[in-house]
Amino acid sequence: MNSNHLSFFDTTLRDGEQSPGCSMTTQEKLTMAHALEDLGVDIIEAGFAMASEGDFAAIATITQAIRKPRIASLARAKSEDIEMAARALKFADRARIHVFLASSDLHLEYKLKIERAEALDLCGESVRLARSLCDDVEFSPEDATRSDREFLVEMVRIAVEAGATTINMPDTVGYTTPEEYGAMFREVRQRIPAIDEKGVILSSHCHDDLGLAVANSLAAVEAGARQVECTINGIGERAGNAALEEIAAALYVRADRYGITNNIKLDQLYPTSEVLGNLITFRPSPNKAVVGTNAFAHESGIHQHGVLANPLCYEIMTPQLVGVTKTHLVLGKHSGRAALRHRLEQLGFTVSREELQHVYYRFVALADRKKSIYDQDLVGLLPDHIRERRCEPVSELD
Repeated sequence: MNSNHLSFFDTTLRDGEQSPGCSMTTQEKLTMAHALEDLGVDIIEAGFAMASEGDFAAIATITQAIRKPRIASLARAKSEDIEMAARALKFADRARIHVFLASSDLHLEYKLKIERAEALDLCGESVRLARSLCDDVEFSPEDATRSDREFLVEMVRIAVEAGATTINMPDTVGYTTPEEYGAMFREVRQRIPAIDEKGVILSSHCHDDLGLAVANSLAAVEAGARQVECTINGIGERAGNAALEEIAAALYVRADRYGITNNIKLDQLYPTSEVLGNLITFRPSPNKAVVGTNAFAHESGIHQHGVLANPLCYEIMTPQLVGVTKTHLVLGKHSGRAALRHRLEQLGFTVSREELQHVYYRFVALADRKKSIYDQDLVGLLPDHIRERRCEPVSELD
């Protein structure tokens, strides 16, 4: 295993689908799975086999249609869950059973109503059972970031000894900070030598309750995690999961810092986001990083002038890098003369400096009264003598 290679574990179809408004039919899940395969994700968590007949059917269907990514099913630390997951994954070329069990005292006492000792026994038994049914087993101590550290280390040690090939330490409720999360990975890795000796992969799984999911995921990568669990558009329980597109873009833009390779095809990020948006009931917020409609849009005159001179002035990556066609200059009351001239030239009108000044004053007055400025508005601002010398437009509306 390349120590500088990061695997992307996409859980859009499992954790993401648990978000209100994000449920998908089996056919919709299959459509999304094909998009994820095209994107280059390494593992697709296709569902929770024991959760419903629909989830079982979706997992089984995906295993027969998707060949490149590994297909995973979630399972509680219960024999019936694990056996159901194995049946759902029967036709997968490469399968993974993902077993989870709470490790925090809060979850053990109030949710599972069991003692620590019983939890440790369940951990070992469930991982051994899963490993007897599948060569690839991931174990997650749920609510790891709110767990007693000594107990967490002991549970992870037992899971590794029982045969887990991946250890995922989730920030289940989005509680931790980057410094804390990175330190947890370093400590667990240091205190359990078998992780490195056996080539066990450490994985992050972060929620965005404090808006830190991506930052925490990147901190885990710096601390040695070589798998990140994430979703398209960051959908998921409550405030969502770490957004796959943001992690992938950060690793590319800041390759100088991370030096990590991965299989994500960056130019498929926006198309994949669009596929998901067409399947569920909402799209990303306009100001969503990487894939939001405003991610490459500029209205400020200073920014527009800079982008026209050199996009790098205000864009740390090109829109084409992530599959967006082009930068979008929005004309509004904050726009400057450079953007106005640029749009008029696209519409086929060449103006002198004096003419531009005259039109610009009229444009600003209109923009103060009107939120959206359309091409016909711009043409209407032009004196007759400028409209009469119109050339063929040089491009479509950007």
